[in-house]
Amino acid sequence: MESVAQKLIRSHLVSGEMTPGAEIGLRIDQTLTQDATGTLVMQELEALGLDRVRTELSAQYVDHNLLQTDEKNAEDHEFLLSGSRRYGLWFSKPGNGVSHPTHMQRFGRPGASMVGSDSHTPAAGSLGMLAIGVGGLEVALAIAGEPLYLRMPQIWGVELVGELPAWCSAKDVILELLRRHGVKGGLNRILEFHGPGLDTLTAMDRHVIANMGAELGATTTVFPADNAVREFLRSEDRPYDYIELLADPGATYDIDEQIDLATIEPLIAKPSSPGDVVTVREVAGEPVAQVVVGSSANPGLRDFAIVAAMLTGRQTSPEVSVDINPTSREILEDLTRMGATFELIRSGARIHQSGCMGCIGMGQAPAVGRNSLRTMPRNFPGRSGTDEDSVWLCSPETAAAAALTGTIIDPRDLAEQLGLDLPVLDLPAHASVNTAMLVAPLPKDEAAQVALVKGPNVSGLPDFAPLADTLEAPVLLVVGDNISTDDISPAGARALPFRSNIPKLAEFTFTRVDETYPARAAEHRADTGHLIVGGENYGQGSSREHAAIAPRYLGLRAVIAKSFARIHWQNLANFGILALEFVDPEDYNGIERDDVLRMDGLRAAVASGSELAVRNVTKETKIAVRHTLSDRQVRAVLAGGVIPMLAAQR
Repeated sequence: MESVAQKLIRSHLVSGEMTPGAEIGLRIDQTLTQDATGTLVMQELEALGLDRVRTELSAQYVDHNLLQTDEKNAEDHEFLLSGSRRYGLWFSKPGNGVSHPTHMQRFGRPGASMVGSDSHTPAAGSLGMLAIGVGGLEVALAIAGEPLYLRMPQIWGVELVGELPAWCSAKDVILELLRRHGVKGGLNRILEFHGPGLDTLTAMDRHVIANMGAELGATTTVFPADNAVREFLRSEDRPYDYIELLADPGATYDIDEQIDLATIEPLIAKPSSPGDVVTVREVAGEPVAQVVVGSSANPGLRDFAIVAAMLTGRQTSPEVSVDINPTSREILEDLTRMGATFELIRSGARIHQSGCMGCIGMGQAPAVGRNSLRTMPRNFPGRSGTDEDSVWLCSPETAAAAALTGTIIDPRDLAEQLGLDLPVLDLPAHASVNTAMLVAPLPKDEAAQVALVKGPNVSGLPDFAPLADTLEAPVLLVVGDNISTDDISPAGARALPFRSNIPKLAEFTFTRVDETYPARAAEHRADTGHLIVGGENYGQGSSREHAAIAPRYLGLRAVIAKSFARIHWQNLANFGILALEFVDPEDYNGIERDDVLRMDGLRAAVASGSELAVRNVTKETKIAVRHTLSDRQVRAVLAGGVIPMLAAQR
């Protein structure tokens, strides 16, 4: 008797055993890339010498770098279009929509596997897909027909019973899980939702939950393909893509949990972690200066329509900037068709283009020290584009209530004050399907004639040397727990335009933590290189491999941490950076910045998988470390990364 996740894995398994912790290889049907990470993928496809995509379908979206304040983003978009034409990918033009809901609307299908160079790729699990966020290089390898390798996760079965009460929605469900388990609760696990409560959730409701499973650190999130999925695909003119995919009666899970939806209440994540969740009533009265509605975490028509309905006939607070980011052109059409766009405009809201926008710090940066309530998935420090930001994560209902009052308020309490009934939404049964901004792949013979268009801001991939047998280098940073990839390689309008230019992007590395790091790293780059020491969950958050490749360009050779987030741990290996864990986490306290550490016989010790002795030359002490790399990852690290490893095999 198998669960949905087990069925999906078994049907795509090409190597390994389905034993939690063991490395498995999976056949990949589809890939998703977006512009903030896709430019590196195109460079990697070029380095791999790919002729044509070898997947069922690969799609490239332009949804992050949409602010064209100069020529850089436009150059990236041209490069991505030329790469899509050359290699045979679908291309979604700027303004067509955020990758995750747009892929769900146009290409996602039950039973398929997908990898994406975006950590929120698991949102497609709402359709009964096995969708996993990974680094760009792993997407490039999947496009080239290679399997995805990962540790077999545990299956975490979450039974939903009951029905959500008024003024609560799917965002509150995933915030409840984050309240219970924090940002590490899903590490090396697949979340699988089941139970009678599913019948009350639409496919887009499930998208909200699956999207933010990434904030728990989960490998992915899976829902069954049932009648809710059938209805969604029918509304998108794709009934032919539906297959039923259900857990077997009596299916068992490695971990069991239950959520009674009837007990859910409005929740909110405080600054600056998705895991710091409290009830809205606990923080009621906090002043609010900005409300932003949109992003892949609340992408459905219903999520915007409920805000419009709550604002209809009312004006937003004069103290609040209300920003609406429609998540796809289709949803903007539907909102307009039902009159909701006009209600939003009349109420004082500003309508922005369809894309990630404020979620990745590309516009809508809040004022310093002023609260910004957002229906987005992440609120890591500085991610909004403001270094000293104060971002809260909440449902559309809670966001709309704050937009009206200028304070954080439970929407149930606002409804009581205003005598407001829960709006009954009359959503169209059929979506405004519009494929005009999707560029289909060229025929193979035409594609072969396409040259990649590289503007001055598009660099090549750096060359990286193999791992040395002796490493003696200074520790340039000692950082704490939950360092995110936003901390390592910042998002926002200053850095994102350099996503295709590694030497320039490297100048921003770790500047949110220590602005002197890039210059200090450059001093050691040509001779010894350097090390970084971290705490728990090092590298949480975005899948951006820039957070590995930029420090590697600056000479980073190893990270010693208490533990690593899954995607970043893999990205480090992909680019030849040795990820080591303390055998005794207390040894973390004995290392300071600028201490020089030495490891001898490194290549043999890494290859054998034995513990490594690290000598602190500065303090004349020793510590023990180990790695958890597979044999495949070890070969990559020894070679200096996956690309030099593959080149040596040719």
